[in-house]
Amino acid sequence: MPQTIWEGAISFGLVTIPVRLVSAEDRGSEIAFHNIDSKTMSRVRQKRVSEATGEDVPWDDVVKGYEYESGRYVVLEPAEIEAANPKATKTIDIVAVVCRDCIDPPFFTRPYYLVPQQAGRKAYALLREALRAKNQIAVAHVVLRTRQYLAALFPEGDALVLDLLRYADELRGTEGLDLPSADLGELGVTEKELQLAHQLVSALEAEWEPGQYTDTYRNDLLDLIKRKMEAGGTTLASAEEAQEPQGGEVVDIMDLLRRSVEAAAREKDADARTRGTA
Repeated sequence: MPQTIWEGAISFGLVTIPVRLVSAEDRGSEIAFHNIDSKTMSRVRQKRVSEATGEDVPWDDVVKGYEYESGRYVVLEPAEIEAANPKATKTIDIVAVVCRDCIDPPFFTRPYYLVPQQAGRKAYALLREALRAKNQIAVAHVVLRTRQYLAALFPEGDALVLDLLRYADELRGTEGLDLPSADLGELGVTEKELQLAHQLVSALEAEWEPGQYTDTYRNDLLDLIKRKMEAGGTTLASAEEAQEPQGGEVVDIMDLLRRSVEAAAREKDADARTRGTA
């Protein structure tokens, strides 16, 4: 059972839907590295040290303090922070409903699942299906750990997903970036090159099946770790062997596009044959 991160309610007009929030991310597959002392091969740990005494401070003695002037703080207890605005800290407050494709991908940051409490199951399902029927997203405010977030609420299968959003002022614009313009003639792009690019994109079209994609980098790291363990921890690759390929080579983009289209078509045909015999 995933750990509950937050408990509260979705506020949808006059409807209140009691829910709990659980992470949609599974971090169990991540490879964790520790900082270690290369001389003693022992863990290097971070400590909570008092600036005044230089001594370790146990977690039980750590509190939240706001510095209102240099070296002077006002201390707030968790219950006091919550009490400052109990509605904000206990409510996912829906403020608008927009089309699902209206929010650009860079705004999305972190997904969570909303799980209804028993009393809210019917209202939960009604909201989920109302959003699904028009392919819409509910935009909401939610407070997590003393910060108010903008969030997107949308159906995914039987679940309602809450994905935290960046505010507009948290995203940089593209002004000042050296990007190629939409004037392809200025770049020397020919009609034939553009046609081949379209063909390559078409050749790579597929149904979205997330289960078929794997973390090849993680797998390669695990393989390297295994080989180093078997070799007694010795170094396996020199910096020269691992260096990146040299760039700056003049390439024939037409030839690369043509070969890419052919390779993608072969791969698609092979995949279709494999599915047909499965």
